[in-house]
Amino acid sequence: QVQLVESGGGLVQAGGSLRLSCAASGGTFSTYDMGWFRQAPGKEREFVAAIRWSGMSTYYADSVKGRFTISRDNAKNTLYLQMNSLKPEDTAVYYCAAKGGRITTAQAMSVTPYDYWGQGTQVTVSS
Repeated sequence: QVQLVESGGGLVQAGGSLRLSCAASGGTFSTYDMGWFRQAPGKEREFVAAIRWSGMSTYYADSVKGRFTISRDNAKNTLYLQMNSLKPEDTAVYYCAAKGGRITTAQAMSVTPYDYWGQGTQVTVSS
């Protein structure tokens, strides 16, 4: 059983930056594909970014490409999301998720295949 705890959310002005962290415990972090997702009020949870267990491949939603960077430190059991040039439409609760076993690229960019989820961290971008 993997436990995931997000941190680093907060209130920031448009154009600003935040760095989210996701600390993992209870499993072999280096074997899990990891993802970041977000959910705004009244909307479905959506894919933001994903990274393979090795860190060698990353994937992004079109809406964040060029502004957000996903990374991981397997020695520290931690996943990161660097968010730059933030926009009000980035306001949401951000969740990290873990998936054991191999999945396709399409699956890595989808909510349903992920086995473990954190509790989320709120990101609010003011205009």
